[in-house]
Amino acid sequence: MPVLFIGHGSPMNGIQDNQFSQTWAQLGKAITRPTAVLVISAHWLTHGTHVTAMEHPRTIHDFGGFPQELFNVQYPAPGSPQLAEEVSQIITSAPVGLDEHEWGLDHGTWTVVRHMYPDADIPVLQLSIDYNKSPQYHYDLAKQLASLRQKGVLIIGSGNMIHNLRMVDWQRLNEPNYGFDWAVELNQVFKQKIGDHNHADLIAYNNLGAAAKLAIPTPDHYYPLLYTLGLQESKDDIRFFNDELVGGSLNMTGVKIG
Repeated sequence: MPVLFIGHGSPMNGIQDNQFSQTWAQLGKAITRPTAVLVISAHWLTHGTHVTAMEHPRTIHDFGGFPQELFNVQYPAPGSPQLAEEVSQIITSAPVGLDEHEWGLDHGTWTVVRHMYPDADIPVLQLSIDYNKSPQYHYDLAKQLASLRQKGVLIIGSGNMIHNLRMVDWQRLNEPNYGFDWAVELNQVFKQKIGDHNHADLIAYNNLGAAAKLAIPTPDHYYPLLYTLGLQESKDDIRFFNDELVGGSLNMTGVKIG
Protein backbone atom coordinates (compact mmCIF):
# COMPACT_ATOMS: atom_id res chain seq x y z
CA MET A 1 0.00 0.00 0.00
CA PRO A 2 1.06 3.59 -0.44
CA VAL A 3 1.46 5.91 2.54
CA LEU A 4 -0.23 9.31 2.73
CA PHE A 5 0.36 12.57 4.49
CA ILE A 6 -2.80 14.64 4.32
CA GLY A 7 -3.10 18.30 5.21
CA HIS A 8 -6.53 18.22 6.80
CA GLY A 9 -7.02 21.92 7.53
CA SER A 10 -10.35 23.16 8.86
CA PRO A 11 -12.90 20.65 10.21
CA MET A 12 -15.31 22.17 7.68
CA ASN A 13 -13.47 20.24 4.98
CA GLY A 14 -15.24 17.22 6.43
CA ILE A 15 -18.59 18.37 5.05
CA GLN A 16 -17.64 20.69 2.22
CA ASP A 17 -17.35 19.70 -1.41
CA ASN A 18 -14.20 21.60 -2.34
CA GLN A 19 -10.91 20.99 -4.12
CA PHE A 20 -9.38 19.41 -1.02
CA SER A 21 -12.19 16.99 -0.24
CA GLN A 22 -12.59 16.13 -3.92
CA THR A 23 -8.92 15.14 -4.08
CA TRP A 24 -9.31 12.96 -0.98
CA ALA A 25 -12.27 11.24 -2.62
CA GLN A 26 -10.25 10.67 -5.79
CA LEU A 27 -7.43 9.14 -3.74
CA GLY A 28 -9.88 6.75 -2.13
CA LYS A 29 -10.96 5.56 -5.57
CA ALA A 30 -7.45 5.38 -7.03
CA ILE A 31 -5.78 3.43 -4.24
CA THR A 32 -6.32 -0.32 -3.96
CA ARG A 33 -9.02 -0.93 -1.37
CA PRO A 34 -7.22 -1.31 1.97
CA THR A 35 -7.86 -4.01 4.53
CA ALA A 36 -7.81 -1.26 7.18
CA VAL A 37 -6.79 2.37 7.67
CA LEU A 38 -4.38 3.45 10.41
CA VAL A 39 -4.25 7.21 11.03
CA ILE A 40 -1.72 9.21 13.00
CA SER A 41 -3.70 12.38 13.71
CA ALA A 42 -2.35 15.68 15.03
CA HIS A 43 -5.25 15.70 17.47
CA TRP A 44 -4.45 12.65 19.60
CA LEU A 45 -1.53 13.70 21.77
CA THR A 46 -0.75 11.44 24.72
CA HIS A 47 1.79 10.40 27.32
CA GLY A 48 3.07 7.15 25.88
CA THR A 49 1.83 5.57 22.66
CA HIS A 50 -1.68 4.17 22.32
CA VAL A 51 -3.79 2.61 19.60
CA THR A 52 -7.57 2.50 19.39
CA ALA A 53 -8.67 -1.07 20.06
CA MET A 54 -12.45 -0.86 20.28
CA GLU A 55 -14.91 -2.65 17.97
CA HIS A 56 -16.83 0.55 17.27
CA PRO A 57 -14.81 3.78 17.64
CA ARG A 58 -16.93 6.84 18.33
CA THR A 59 -16.88 9.95 16.15
CA ILE A 60 -15.21 12.71 18.18
CA HIS A 61 -16.22 16.33 17.54
CA ASP A 62 -13.10 17.89 19.03
CA PHE A 63 -13.69 21.51 18.03
CA GLY A 64 -15.97 24.43 18.77
CA GLY A 65 -17.62 27.35 17.01
CA PHE A 66 -18.68 25.47 13.88
CA PRO A 67 -22.17 24.89 12.41
CA GLN A 68 -24.38 22.24 13.96
CA GLU A 69 -24.26 20.38 10.66
CA LEU A 70 -20.64 19.48 11.38
CA PHE A 71 -21.43 18.26 14.90
CA ASN A 72 -24.20 16.07 13.49
CA VAL A 73 -21.78 14.04 11.37
CA GLN A 74 -21.19 10.46 12.43
CA TYR A 75 -18.63 8.23 10.75
CA PRO A 76 -19.48 4.73 11.95
CA ALA A 77 -16.48 2.85 10.57
CA PRO A 78 -15.65 -0.30 12.55
CA GLY A 79 -12.46 -0.70 14.51
CA SER A 80 -10.21 -3.76 14.57
CA PRO A 81 -9.07 -5.02 17.97
CA GLN A 82 -7.07 -7.69 16.17
CA LEU A 83 -5.08 -5.15 14.15
CA ALA A 84 -4.64 -2.99 17.25
CA GLU A 85 -3.08 -5.97 19.01
CA GLU A 86 -0.75 -6.52 16.03
CA VAL A 87 0.28 -2.85 16.07
CA SER A 88 1.07 -3.11 19.78
CA GLN A 89 3.31 -6.09 19.10
CA ILE A 90 5.25 -4.81 16.09
CA ILE A 91 6.19 -1.57 17.87
CA THR A 92 9.09 -2.66 20.05
CA SER A 93 10.62 0.71 20.96
CA ALA A 94 7.96 1.40 23.59
CA PRO A 95 4.94 -0.29 25.13
CA VAL A 96 1.74 0.48 23.27
CA GLY A 97 -1.48 0.85 25.20
CA LEU A 98 -4.66 -0.69 23.79
CA ASP A 99 -7.35 1.98 24.11
CA GLU A 100 -10.65 0.15 24.34
CA HIS A 101 -12.84 2.98 25.68
CA GLU A 102 -11.37 6.49 25.80
CA TRP A 103 -10.69 7.78 22.28
CA GLY A 104 -12.18 7.03 18.88
CA LEU A 105 -11.89 8.90 15.56
CA ASP A 106 -11.08 12.60 15.97
CA HIS A 107 -11.56 15.20 13.27
CA GLY A 108 -8.03 14.73 11.97
CA THR A 109 -9.24 11.30 10.89
CA TRP A 110 -12.93 11.30 10.06
CA THR A 111 -13.07 14.61 8.18
CA VAL A 112 -10.65 13.09 5.67
CA VAL A 113 -11.52 9.40 5.64
CA ARG A 114 -15.27 9.97 5.23
CA HIS A 115 -14.51 11.48 1.81
CA MET A 116 -12.16 8.65 0.87
CA TYR A 117 -14.42 5.83 2.06
CA PRO A 118 -17.94 7.26 2.41
CA ASP A 119 -19.53 3.86 3.07
CA ALA A 120 -17.62 3.59 6.37
CA ASP A 121 -17.12 -0.12 5.72
CA ILE A 122 -13.34 -0.32 6.21
CA PRO A 123 -11.87 -0.65 9.73
CA VAL A 124 -10.24 2.60 10.91
CA LEU A 125 -7.79 2.88 13.80
CA GLN A 126 -5.77 5.71 15.27
CA LEU A 127 -2.25 5.63 16.66
CA SER A 128 -1.50 8.38 19.17
CA ILE A 129 1.46 10.74 19.24
CA ASP A 130 3.57 10.64 22.40
CA TYR A 131 4.01 14.39 22.81
CA ASN A 132 6.92 14.01 25.19
CA LYS A 133 9.16 12.46 22.57
CA SER A 134 11.52 13.92 19.98
CA PRO A 135 11.00 14.19 16.22
CA GLN A 136 13.59 11.45 15.70
CA TYR A 137 11.63 9.17 18.04
CA HIS A 138 8.48 9.50 15.96
CA TYR A 139 10.32 8.97 12.69
CA ASP A 140 11.98 5.82 14.03
CA LEU A 141 8.73 4.49 15.50
CA ALA A 142 7.06 4.82 12.12
CA LYS A 143 9.62 2.50 10.53
CA GLN A 144 8.35 -0.30 12.73
CA LEU A 145 4.97 -0.10 11.01
CA ALA A 146 6.40 -0.95 7.59
CA SER A 147 5.12 -4.54 7.56
CA LEU A 148 1.54 -3.25 7.67
CA ARG A 149 1.94 -1.82 4.18
CA GLN A 150 2.50 -5.35 2.87
CA LYS A 151 -0.71 -6.49 4.58
CA GLY A 152 -2.95 -3.98 2.86
CA VAL A 153 -3.14 -1.38 5.62
CA LEU A 154 -3.30 2.22 4.43
CA ILE A 155 -1.29 4.40 6.83
CA ILE A 156 -2.14 8.10 6.89
CA GLY A 157 -0.45 10.94 8.71
CA SER A 158 -3.00 13.73 9.15
CA GLY A 159 -1.89 17.22 10.12
CA ASN A 160 -0.50 20.27 8.30
CA MET A 161 3.15 20.94 7.51
CA ILE A 162 2.58 24.68 7.95
CA HIS A 163 0.15 25.41 10.76
CA ASN A 164 0.18 28.76 12.54
CA LEU A 165 -3.41 29.59 13.52
CA ARG A 166 -2.41 32.74 15.42
CA MET A 167 -1.15 34.35 12.21
CA VAL A 168 -4.06 33.40 9.93
CA ASP A 169 -5.35 36.33 7.87
CA TRP A 170 -9.06 35.66 8.35
CA GLN A 171 -9.98 38.43 5.89
CA ARG A 172 -8.25 36.55 3.08
CA LEU A 173 -9.16 33.03 4.16
CA ASN A 174 -11.11 32.32 0.96
CA GLU A 175 -8.48 33.76 -1.36
CA PRO A 176 -7.05 30.89 -3.43
CA ASN A 177 -3.49 29.85 -2.63
CA TYR A 178 -2.72 32.85 -0.44
CA GLY A 179 0.39 32.49 1.69
CA PHE A 180 2.79 34.82 3.47
CA ASP A 181 6.25 34.95 1.93
CA TRP A 182 7.74 32.71 4.62
CA ALA A 183 4.99 30.12 4.12
CA VAL A 184 5.48 30.08 0.35
CA GLU A 185 9.22 29.68 0.91
CA LEU A 186 8.92 26.86 3.40
CA ASN A 187 6.29 24.99 1.38
CA GLN A 188 8.82 24.81 -1.44
CA VAL A 189 11.62 23.79 0.93
CA PHE A 190 9.50 20.99 2.37
CA LYS A 191 8.58 19.64 -1.06
CA GLN A 192 12.19 19.75 -2.26
CA LYS A 193 13.51 17.91 0.78
CA ILE A 194 10.74 15.31 0.65
CA GLY A 195 11.42 14.77 -3.05
CA ASP A 196 15.16 14.47 -2.39
CA HIS A 197 14.55 11.97 0.44
CA ASN A 198 16.37 14.40 2.74
CA HIS A 199 14.68 13.23 5.90
CA ALA A 200 17.47 14.36 8.22
CA ASP A 201 16.72 18.03 7.56
CA LEU A 202 12.99 17.44 7.98
CA ILE A 203 13.52 15.70 11.30
CA ALA A 204 15.73 18.60 12.44
CA TYR A 205 13.16 21.13 11.22
CA ASN A 206 14.16 23.61 13.95
CA ASN A 207 17.36 24.19 11.98
CA LEU A 208 15.49 25.36 8.88
CA GLY A 209 15.54 28.99 9.98
CA ALA A 210 13.04 31.68 10.88
CA ALA A 211 10.42 30.46 8.42
CA ALA A 212 10.24 27.08 10.14
CA LYS A 213 9.76 28.71 13.52
CA LEU A 214 6.78 30.62 12.13
CA ALA A 215 5.39 27.60 10.29
CA ILE A 216 5.72 25.15 13.20
CA PRO A 217 5.13 27.05 16.44
CA THR A 218 4.14 23.72 17.99
CA PRO A 219 4.95 20.34 16.42
CA ASP A 220 1.56 18.60 16.82
CA HIS A 221 0.49 19.09 13.19
CA TYR A 222 4.00 18.44 11.86
CA TYR A 223 4.70 15.12 13.58
CA PRO A 224 2.26 13.15 11.36
CA LEU A 225 4.48 14.06 8.40
CA LEU A 226 7.42 12.36 10.11
CA TYR A 227 5.40 9.16 10.46
CA THR A 228 4.74 9.22 6.73
CA LEU A 229 8.39 9.87 5.88
CA GLY A 230 9.54 7.12 8.19
CA LEU A 231 7.64 4.66 5.99
CA GLN A 232 9.16 5.86 2.72
CA GLU A 233 11.25 3.28 0.89
CA SER A 234 13.89 4.07 -1.72
CA LYS A 235 11.77 2.68 -4.57
CA ASP A 236 8.67 4.66 -3.67
CA ASP A 237 7.42 7.32 -6.04
CA ILE A 238 6.35 10.65 -4.52
CA ARG A 239 3.41 12.78 -5.60
CA PHE A 240 2.18 16.01 -4.04
CA PHE A 241 -1.49 16.98 -4.01
CA ASN A 242 -3.68 19.79 -2.64
CA ASP A 243 -0.59 21.97 -2.87
CA GLU A 244 -2.27 25.16 -1.70
CA LEU A 245 -1.69 27.78 0.99
CA VAL A 246 -4.65 29.01 3.03
CA GLY A 247 -5.09 32.20 5.02
CA GLY A 248 -1.42 33.11 4.75
CA SER A 249 -0.08 30.78 7.43
CA LEU A 250 -1.47 27.31 6.65
CA ASN A 251 -0.78 24.84 3.87
CA MET A 252 -2.88 21.93 2.71
CA THR A 253 -0.06 20.17 0.85
CA GLY A 254 -0.34 16.39 0.91
CA VAL A 255 2.11 13.67 -0.07
CA LYS A 256 1.48 10.26 -1.60
CA ILE A 257 4.40 7.89 -1.13
CA GLY A 258 4.34 4.72 -3.23
